[in-house]
Amino acid sequence: MTKSALLLIDIQNDYFPSFDGSKMPLPNMDAAVENAADLLATARDAGLKVIHVRHLMATDAAPFFHPESEGAEIHHRVSPKAGEGIVEKSRPNSFVGTNLEPLLRKAQIGHLVICGAMSQMCIDATVRGGVDLGFKVTVAQDACAAANVLHDDVSVPAAMVHAAIMAPLAASYADVRPTSEIKPTIPS
Repeated sequence: MTKSALLLIDIQNDYFPSFDGSKMPLPNMDAAVENAADLLATARDAGLKVIHVRHLMATDAAPFFHPESEGAEIHHRVSPKAGEGIVEKSRPNSFVGTNLEPLLRKAQIGHLVICGAMSQMCIDATVRGGVDLGFKVTVAQDACAAANVLHDDVSVPAAMVHAAIMAPLAASYADVRPTSEIKPTIPS
């Protein structure tokens, strides 16, 4: 049987509209963290390996996730517990420039359950990177959040951005489902 791990990517305070002083509030982040917390509780109960991925910008000149700021801290609803891995990154793909792949290989992990933010950046990049490295990937779509974006004078709402990312991931990269459908498949 393939061993699984839960990756919680960039569930950090700066993304939360409810966090005072948020530098990059995502419209659906407060709802996404509730599903992520539910998934985390299930993974912990099942004894799955849990890895928290934390994005830190290189300088205070960055728009958010400033080093040593409260905004860069992992949100309290999914705080790491003793024994859970914490991987710090500076790029959207959680595998680039980190020890994530060796950590997973050492634990003989072959399947990743992924959730977090932002759908159109770090989730997309990490899912594709993980699949390219040979991991099977499941994405908890309702435990992820996207930003509103503007491109070529077209304003695209977060819900559309999220759907536009999840659809191609589901088509050829990952098993993309809601948390309620993933939880029963986590081995206990």
